[in-house]
Amino acid sequence: MKIQVLGTLCAEINEKSIVPTAAKPRQILSLLALSPGRVVPVSTLMEELWGTEPPQSALATLQTYILKLRRRLGSAMGPDSPGAVKEVLTTRHGGYALETPPESVDVHAYERMAAEGRSAFDAGDDAAAADRFRQALALWQGPALVDVRTGPVLRIEVMRLEESRLGTVERRIDADLRLGRHNELLPELAQLTARHPQHEGLHSQAMLALYRSGRQASALDVYHRLRLRLIEGLGVEPSPRLQRLHQAMLVVDPQLDVVAGPRRGSTFDLYAA
Repeated sequence: MKIQVLGTLCAEINEKSIVPTAAKPRQILSLLALSPGRVVPVSTLMEELWGTEPPQSALATLQTYILKLRRRLGSAMGPDSPGAVKEVLTTRHGGYALETPPESVDVHAYERMAAEGRSAFDAGDDAAAADRFRQALALWQGPALVDVRTGPVLRIEVMRLEESRLGTVERRIDADLRLGRHNELLPELAQLTARHPQHEGLHSQAMLALYRSGRQASALDVYHRLRLRLIEGLGVEPSPRLQRLHQAMLVVDPQLDVVAGPRRGSTFDLYAA
């Protein structure tokens, strides 16, 4: 079995799709795929499909959806394995489980690669970290489960995955900045700061990339525009760390050079207290 959730939902057995067309069975398959080999409780599935007020027929309807999923599995697996379907989509005490190895689901491959990237990053191997982060991010084909209608449970999972993706992007940029790739990062950072107009970490990276590219005025302008957005939108000033980074650029602090100063966990931590 091969399952993709980082983008559109895809699930195949023997190169045959098992993704249902109806919305609610797609939600069930998505939840099961995010927890391969683990029981997803009936209560969780019902909350995803109907929220806090499921209809009286909810349990029977859920069982019908599971039956339809098993039929799709059986069709993909072929006539020679009629009993194997219930071994793939199993009924467990209190719920259901999709019995497939975690590595067959792209999100688990992504999380493994991202963890390897963080380990290399923490060990100071910036080239290996940047490379592993890129491999992890390459698994994303778009927003997670972009073609699946999400209920309250899946919505939280999608938010978690998108936050993880953004964090991996930030760490990859930090590794690239350590490697002196500031010029190459400018177009990407311009796009990211436009997409996340109040994200201090990304703005600190954009400031540093511009500063190291000989564009001090542009770096300071990024700070001033962010400060205005924070004041007008939230009524707050930039964090002390970002203010210290701004001040360092005003006085041309040598710690801002690529190889100078103490090694910190991230660009945003460069002027942490």
